[in-house]
Amino acid sequence: MKAKIRPSVRLAIIGCGLIGKRHAEAIMGSDGAELIAFVDPYIDTEPMVAGRRIPLFADLDQLFNVSRPDGVIIASPTKLHISQARQCLSVGVPMLIEKPISDDLEEAWSLVAQSQILDVAMLVGHHRRFNPLIHKAHQFISDGHIGNIRGLNVICWFYKPDEYFNVAPWRKKMGAGPISVNLIHDIDLMRYFCGEVVSVQAQTVQSIRGYENEDVASALLRFANGALGTLSVSDSIAAPWSWEFTSSENSVYPYTHQSCYFIGGSEGALSIPAMRFWSHEGQNDWWNPMSSVPLQYNASDPLINQINHFIRVIVGEEEPLVSGLEGTKSLEVIDAIQKAAKNQEVIELNEHLKREET
Repeated sequence: MKAKIRPSVRLAIIGCGLIGKRHAEAIMGSDGAELIAFVDPYIDTEPMVAGRRIPLFADLDQLFNVSRPDGVIIASPTKLHISQARQCLSVGVPMLIEKPISDDLEEAWSLVAQSQILDVAMLVGHHRRFNPLIHKAHQFISDGHIGNIRGLNVICWFYKPDEYFNVAPWRKKMGAGPISVNLIHDIDLMRYFCGEVVSVQAQTVQSIRGYENEDVASALLRFANGALGTLSVSDSIAAPWSWEFTSSENSVYPYTHQSCYFIGGSEGALSIPAMRFWSHEGQNDWWNPMSSVPLQYNASDPLINQINHFIRVIVGEEEPLVSGLEGTKSLEVIDAIQKAAKNQEVIELNEHLKREET
């Protein structure tokens, strides 16, 4: 009996910036997706992808009047995510929304509730969860190899050139600093590894370049499982310790052979993405030597993996790995970090628990 051939899933991308173009490339490498359109009011020439010109529309209304895609990827500036997602919901089109899901936590909660009422699939673009090394680390931790998680340390340091901000001035504005744009990826993975965050303390430093947002921030997180996490992020530190530099996920960034996540448990510790498990030889005792073993996994492109998952979500074969609810829970932690830094107080997180109970 021949396997049933699934028709190609037709996708449109909102936003023709850096991440929009990467999504386009991922679609080209996917299993059964076709890029049918870009939506971007700021360009007037149809983009080229894999030697083919892709139809261009100024807005979603114009696109929906001409064609109804099977799914939409929202890769526009964060402040536009909610309004564009609501347009997709109004016509029942599943969407993949780039992280963060919104720059407004209450609007994000409202969007999630609307998507659940309308039963329209929503995937949030925390693509690192689709990296095989993250799958391996999550399984290794879940299987209890490091014991009870007691602490974790995350470093997210890099230096963004002035051009990065000048070509997209919205990146200089409040809410577009490294906490929201970069640290939310790391928050999502810490939640994936360790569970929910229950309280936050934080400090930030104003941008040394004179922008509205911060350029250095540190946070202390307490998790429901009793673990404590420390996180530091900056887009004005020249350093080798960030996911971009250590994961080999995107070849445009130099590879530094370092790690940026360190997760410690009662039976050992794991460095990521070096993927080395450290433990004492014999009894756990600081006088005993330690040794490490590498964890093996098969590498593949997480953005392509994410697109393939989005295809399966659209056709009803899978539920979103990073749902709108998951994306909003990570945004809730980011919001708490910003409030904790601004008000210099401990922020307790329980809003998601209240909402899940109701």
